[in-house]
Amino acid sequence: MPDSTHHALSQRNSTEFRGSPLQLPSAATDLILLGDLTGRYATGSYSRLASDGRSLVLRENRAGAAEHGHRITAAIACHVARAGGTVDQLTQLLLHPEHEGGRHARSIALRSGQSRALGYIRRVWASASEAVSTTRALGSRHEAYEVLAALRDRIETTPWRGEQERTALRVLRAHLNFAEIAGGPLHHASERQTAEEAGISRTTLRAVYEKVLKPQGWLLRLRVGHGREGSTWYLDARPSRFRTTQYPPDPALEEWTTPETTTTADIDSTVLGHLMGLDAFAHHGLGSSALVIISALHQRQDQTVGELVGTSSVSRATTYRTLRRLADHGLVQHTGETWALAPRALEGFGNSLPAPATELDSVPAQGWDTVADRHGTTGLSARRKTLHTAQRAAYREAFDRLVEHRSKAVVIVHDGHQVLVPAPRPDEIPPGWHAPDGYVLDPLTGRAAPDWRIATDGRLILITPADQRSYDELAAAHAEALSEWESVA
Repeated sequence: MPDSTHHALSQRNSTEFRGSPLQLPSAATDLILLGDLTGRYATGSYSRLASDGRSLVLRENRAGAAEHGHRITAAIACHVARAGGTVDQLTQLLLHPEHEGGRHARSIALRSGQSRALGYIRRVWASASEAVSTTRALGSRHEAYEVLAALRDRIETTPWRGEQERTALRVLRAHLNFAEIAGGPLHHASERQTAEEAGISRTTLRAVYEKVLKPQGWLLRLRVGHGREGSTWYLDARPSRFRTTQYPPDPALEEWTTPETTTTADIDSTVLGHLMGLDAFAHHGLGSSALVIISALHQRQDQTVGELVGTSSVSRATTYRTLRRLADHGLVQHTGETWALAPRALEGFGNSLPAPATELDSVPAQGWDTVADRHGTTGLSARRKTLHTAQRAAYREAFDRLVEHRSKAVVIVHDGHQVLVPAPRPDEIPPGWHAPDGYVLDPLTGRAAPDWRIATDGRLILITPADQRSYDELAAAHAEALSEWESVA
């Protein structure tokens, strides 16, 4: 769509909204009138994860379009709710025949009737109103840091029971580090970057994303990373309705719920974030249980085992076992029934006080490298970073080769304006490659290619999860450039 037309439509829509009690920002008016031109709400709508949890499977066109339309409808509902509007005003905006953003609601009305569409709009409005009422608009960087501080307090007082949840705590603390650098809950981070910060593998990282952090509402991925950009994440400081204080015992991990385990923990997550990337706290080293116990003891010294069970959310058996391992390195010391950190324990240096006989010799540690060496985990983080560096280099090399094959846009200057010279259309294919239902036959295998379709005008369309514009938008952009070029030429 030409810029002049886009500006006129936005200006007209803003004028209409100013005449009513509803005041919407320009981004909202553009979304209502013009729809999702940038493809912001299309990412992930036309694909889903396969059963293996890794590969992507394309959805049916109707299912993908419905998901895309629902996301646009929900975004418009949030804009109206944030502006103090009503469900009647939302209904008028969505069912207006000239508003592209309401196409999904109007299609429901055409297929299933007006009452079904109105019921759908009321459900979307209820969800949007709840989301808007429980969120806080950040007006300054100071307010953003207040939100991060509240999130840090919630992390430190939330029970993280079991090995998987303690690993999720490390990942969440890594994202909090990125958010503090970014200056707000919205931040960018790749999987490799997060895995290196948390001191875990990418496989473990993906598992805790899908099983703990996303279902419990701690993290929301707004956009999947592409090219050289990491994924866009949002940290949520609100209490999640998915959390529960009832956890079944896991005999394999010796995690048994006890009456001594309270529903509120008390750890220092800053200490945890400082230590979690070290080799000494890898899975086969001291592990995540040692991290949370050290963080709990740093928060409050001289705790009994019963108190540590509550403040660290670690079971009694695991607490005893972890304290013995830390005592073997001289990192903790006990007086009577209370335990405390050694004077230089956070630096990995143990004391020379006698410790009970265990499987390891009670030799004071001389730094975290010594601890990692005794557990055989030395060099894990370095090898992980080397592997990630090689993977990034290989990806960037492939990405650069792809970019080299793309032809650069050619423009001419006419009356002080740049005019795009339309490139030849290379997307017309021979009739022999056409298959039923718009599919394309692969000339090498003779089978239908799942990622390609043929439009009604015979043009070839590549459908991938990263598509930002529909075929109609691409065709309209090409037609506009062609018309402008012909008028100049």
